[in-house]
Amino acid sequence: MNQQHSLNAFAFGLRHVALASALCCASLAQAQVPPPGVTLYGLIDVGITSVSGLKGGTVTQVASGIMEGSRWGLKGSEDLGGGYKTIFTLESRVEADTGAMSNRPVSGRQLSDRLSDAKLLGLTSPSPQLQAVYQSAVNGVDALIASKFGVNLDNNVFDRQAYVGLITPFGAILAGRQYTPAYETFATFDTMATESALSAGQVAQFPAAFEIRNSNALAYRIVKNGFSGSVMYAPGEQNDSGAISLFGANFSYKTDVFSVGIGYNSKNNELGDDSLNSTVLGASMNFGSGSKVNALVSTFKDDHPTGLSGIAASLAPVLSAPPPNGVGPTLGPVIASDVQDAFIEAFKQDAVLYHIGYRNVTGPHTVSLAYNHYDDTRPANADVTSYGVAYSYALSKRTDLNAIAVRFDNKNLAQSAPGGNGYLGGVTKSAATDSTGLAFGIRHRF
Repeated sequence: MNQQHSLNAFAFGLRHVALASALCCASLAQAQVPPPGVTLYGLIDVGITSVSGLKGGTVTQVASGIMEGSRWGLKGSEDLGGGYKTIFTLESRVEADTGAMSNRPVSGRQLSDRLSDAKLLGLTSPSPQLQAVYQSAVNGVDALIASKFGVNLDNNVFDRQAYVGLITPFGAILAGRQYTPAYETFATFDTMATESALSAGQVAQFPAAFEIRNSNALAYRIVKNGFSGSVMYAPGEQNDSGAISLFGANFSYKTDVFSVGIGYNSKNNELGDDSLNSTVLGASMNFGSGSKVNALVSTFKDDHPTGLSGIAASLAPVLSAPPPNGVGPTLGPVIASDVQDAFIEAFKQDAVLYHIGYRNVTGPHTVSLAYNHYDDTRPANADVTSYGVAYSYALSKRTDLNAIAVRFDNKNLAQSAPGGNGYLGGVTKSAATDSTGLAFGIRHRF
C-alpha cells in the first residue's frame, strides 16, 4: 500500500470521528409514513451558547443546532393498494448560523491530551532525541485526525437521511442511508431524545460510542400490537471480507404506561475484524399529568478500532529517511509500528453509559432534568458525568424557546465539553478540566 493510499484509507476509516457528533449532534427521525405526494419539511434551530473550560477560556458564540440539528428535507409516499405503499426521504443538514452544511467543534481542531501527548499514549524513551521523534510522529497523526473532527466535513448533501422503502402488510423494507437500530433505541429512552448538551450521548462523543447513521443499509421494520422491531445490515462494499460492514437489531414493547427496549449494533473495521459493538437497554414510565421518567444503560466495546491500520505505512517513509529528517531505514518502520499500536490502543473502547432523567410537560412548558455517567474502564479511565436542566416554552405548535444549563465533570484523562444536538463541544483545555454549558435558542419547524 503506497503512502497516499494509506492516508486515504486512514482518513476514510476515521470518518466515525465526525459521526461522533454523533452521538452528540443528531436527532432521531424514524421512518414515518408521510401523506401521499411529496412534502417539503424541516426545522431551523439557532441560539447563543457559552462554554467554559476551553483553551481560550469561556467561548460564547451563535450556533445552529441547540436542541436539534437544523435541516430541510423531502419525503413522500404512494399508495399502491392492498396495504402496500412506497415511501422515500431525502434529508439535508444545514448550519443556520452560516448557511454551510458542516461545522467544527466549539474547541476547534484541538484533540484531547491523551491523543496528542506521546507520553500519555505510552510512547516513551530515555533518549530525548527519540522522544522528540515519537512526538513529531504523533503530531502528524493528530493533524489527520483533527482534519476529520467535526460534522459532515465531506459536505454530503443528504448526510442525515437518504432512503426509499416499501411498506407491506408484513412490515417495511428500506434501503439507503438510515439511523442504526442501537441509536434508535438510545434516542427513544434518552430523556432528551438526543436534544441539547444534556443528552446522554454528549458524554460519549469521542471516540464515537455509536454508529448513528449508516450508508448502503438494508433494513426490515415491523410494528404490531405495541411491539416493534428492526433488523439492519449494511455491507461495506469494499471486498468480501466484511470490511466496514454493520449489523444491527432492536426490539421494544410500549403501552400507555411504560415501555422497554433493547438495541444492538456491531461493526467491522477496514480489515474485517470485529470493531465497535454497542448495546442499549432502556425503559420509561408515564406517571400521568405530563410526567415521565426514562432510564437506560449502554455498553460499548471495541478491541479493533476502525481506520487505524494505515498509520504505520503512512509514517514509515518519512521516519525511514536519513537523519536529520528521519531516523533511518532500520529504526523508522519500528517507530511507525509503535505509533500505530499506540493509537489503536488509545481508540479502543470498553465503557458503560448510565442515564436517568425526568420530563414534565404542562401546557406550553416542558422541563427536563437528567443525570448521565460515562464509566470508562480503559487505562485512561476517562470518566465523564453530566447533569443539568432544560426548559422549553412553546410559542405555538411549531415554534419554541429553549434554555439549557449543563455541567460536565471530567475525571482523570477525560476532557469532554458540552456541545449541542447539531455540533460537538469538543475538548476542554486539559485533562480533568470541568466545563459548564449555557444555551438559549429558538426552534421553528416547517
